[in-house]
Amino acid sequence: MKETVGRSVGMLSNLIRRHFSTFSFHDTLSGTQGKTLHFILARGQECDVFQKDIEEEYSLRPPTATKLLKDMEKNGLIYREAVPYDARLKRIVATKKAMQYQELIHQSLEETEDRLTSGISPQDLAVFFRVINQMIRNMS
Repeated sequence: MKETVGRSVGMLSNLIRRHFSTFSFHDTLSGTQGKTLHFILARGQECDVFQKDIEEEYSLRPPTATKLLKDMEKNGLIYREAVPYDARLKRIVATKKAMQYQELIHQSLEETEDRLTSGISPQDLAVFFRVINQMIRNMS
């Protein structure tokens, strides 16, 4: 079968998802919830996090982000609260329960990144990022 970018990216995506699902927090939250929680915890230290930020970070459509955040809320990982400067906006805040997973999620993401980049030179990674960012722009 001819090698194609779409097939290769799809295979890699499946392998990453499968690898990430082996971590022990998966009986409580999904890999997508874990990555999103990592984003909320990291970004939330610098500024307020809103649904729109998550949509942009992961290229999600609003209904997908809404479902993800509702599930995280239901699982007690986040809550939303109004901000004083705009009644229409609700910032996303991680709960104490979510913070218990912070280090495990960070380690899981770091291990996944290390495994992905093992044996790849910094120069090859630079080329990879240049090419994949162009593909992302092409598809946006």
